[in-house]
Amino acid sequence: MRDFREIKVWNKAHALTLEIYKASSQFPREEIYGLTGQMRRSSSSIPANIAEGFGRGGNAELARFLQIGMGSACELEYHVLLAKDLNFSDPEEL
Repeated sequence: MRDFREIKVWNKAHALTLEIYKASSQFPREEIYGLTGQMRRSSSSIPANIAEGFGRGGNAELARFLQIGMGSACELEYHVLLAKDLNFSDPEEL
């Protein structure tokens, strides 16, 4: 079995998730179950799908989970734009 932790894209996705958690901790408290939760779920879904794809048997399964992770990345991109437009955080931090 390959170790997903050795893959650059997983490491970058994990670092992104940590940054999203940090940035979203400054969001309004009433957003904890709204945009904060959505951003955290979509960001953590990216490295989770990469890891799951590497744990599956074969390149076709890996490709499928990488596509799912890419979808989560697009979802997160929208959430970041929304948070920025709602002035939930410093635009430079987002």
